[in-house]
Amino acid sequence: MGGAGGDFGGSDPVISRLAKEDPIPWYKKPNLRFLYFMLFPTCMGIELTSGFDSQMINALQILESWIQYFDNPQGALKGIISAAYSLGAILSLPLVPIINDRFGRRWSIALGSIVMIVGAIIQGFSQHVGMYIVARMILGFGIPTCIVSGSSLIGELAYPKERPVLTSLFNVSYFVGQIVAAAIVFGTNSIASNWGWRIPSLLQICPSLLQLAFVFFIPESPRWLITKDRSQEAHDILKKYHGEMERGEEFVAAEFAQMQAVIRLEYETVSKSSWMDLLRTSGMRKRLLISSMLGLFTQWSGNTLISYFLGDLLKMIGFTESTFIQKINVSIACWSLFCGVTVSLLVTRIRRRIMYMACTISLLLCYIAWTVSMERAMTGKANGTPNNGANIATLFFIYMYSPCYNMGYNALTYTYMVEVWPYAERSRGIAVFQLFGRLAGFFTTFVNPIGLKNVGWKYLISYCCWLAFEVCFVYFMFPETMGRTLEELTFMFEGEDLQRQANAAAEKVVNHTEHDTTGLGRRSTNENKLGGSAEVKEHVP
Repeated sequence: MGGAGGDFGGSDPVISRLAKEDPIPWYKKPNLRFLYFMLFPTCMGIELTSGFDSQMINALQILESWIQYFDNPQGALKGIISAAYSLGAILSLPLVPIINDRFGRRWSIALGSIVMIVGAIIQGFSQHVGMYIVARMILGFGIPTCIVSGSSLIGELAYPKERPVLTSLFNVSYFVGQIVAAAIVFGTNSIASNWGWRIPSLLQICPSLLQLAFVFFIPESPRWLITKDRSQEAHDILKKYHGEMERGEEFVAAEFAQMQAVIRLEYETVSKSSWMDLLRTSGMRKRLLISSMLGLFTQWSGNTLISYFLGDLLKMIGFTESTFIQKINVSIACWSLFCGVTVSLLVTRIRRRIMYMACTISLLLCYIAWTVSMERAMTGKANGTPNNGANIATLFFIYMYSPCYNMGYNALTYTYMVEVWPYAERSRGIAVFQLFGRLAGFFTTFVNPIGLKNVGWKYLISYCCWLAFEVCFVYFMFPETMGRTLEELTFMFEGEDLQRQANAAAEKVVNHTEHDTTGLGRRSTNENKLGGSAEVKEHVP
């Protein structure tokens, strides 16, 4: 099969092997269980805001009080109202890696949450459309910092066995936000006053309040602590949360040694903090291309049509009743949540490339069928003889879109980004992914209403063409990353030598303890590793 497969150097993935041999499930480990429960409101809940926003602005556009207050915005103005969230995110992205690397993952989440709280308050009390647009830009300005920090922190704190599932569930909270927003707007639909749209706008504050309330109950990233000469703290975190197993002491010592070795090797090959590092080597350029295109794919695959303009799509085929559209909104959000959770639980069983190929091919087929049914439905409506079969088929393909999209572009997005990028460039790499995703989101949310208004169903053909390109790109360019820890994936594009060096530290610890019969070797190994922070201090800025 084609593809840009990474080179793992043929070395023993010792940490992955030890984790797979661990028979104790996470829910029987008190410390790890507490960590995972705390990750839900702090990190996994971050995408609640994005899901809430997309569904809220979608639902408000068919709310009579919102339409009247903002004088029924159409065309470009309607597009910029929806796109303002993405525009704000684009403006903040150059700052995201700086904040992440300087203040750590937890403080980055806290700062981004504060910005979003301010934006939600302004949005809820907006006096005119300009103020509403600025408020949405402020909301968008805060979200990338939280997303980059939260997705990285999940991957860097999770035990290797559960990491793929947890990072996949990160994006699923988007649908929880959608359901909550759809339900709230459905409930306020009967409020005749302006509070019908102000209440949902103000309630967008809630996910950020949750993050602020709980974020400091979780530990900082051990990898970030190592780069700040705080290796003892990093070791203590690993020991507390990853050491609850039969060979816990050995596992933590090996994992800690591998982290130190990999971070040292990374910082020997990159400058202190330069965006140019993303272009410096062939491996980094491959990561940059994959991340940029994946950012485009997540927003240019037709999903923004459903997320932001479902009401317009349904009206084009004759479904105009507000309550019916709101019910479809809620049902699609619930269906998407089910699909997202189901696929996230499969990421440890199905290889990444297979999931991405299934995603892109099924999306292409779904969109082709949707385009045909949309054309039949709109033709019947224009002729005054509604084609009920085409209308039902169009609704069916809108629902079928969700499992196709979730197969790759929802469940795997941040799992894949955390795996593809090494620690030293992870914040910048995910920021680049966010940049291209937000640019694509801004473009599509601005252009979609114009395209639908001017060319109707023919606009969907452009997505069919783009999806065909996605199939080809994924087949030839996406590497396989399943079944390895983050450190074991660090140098997958850089060749055998660095990868062998990266694994050597962990292998040395494991081999030492496996051959030790007195029990003294294990203690000396831990002492060496705890004292090894001096080596990190020499190489890590």
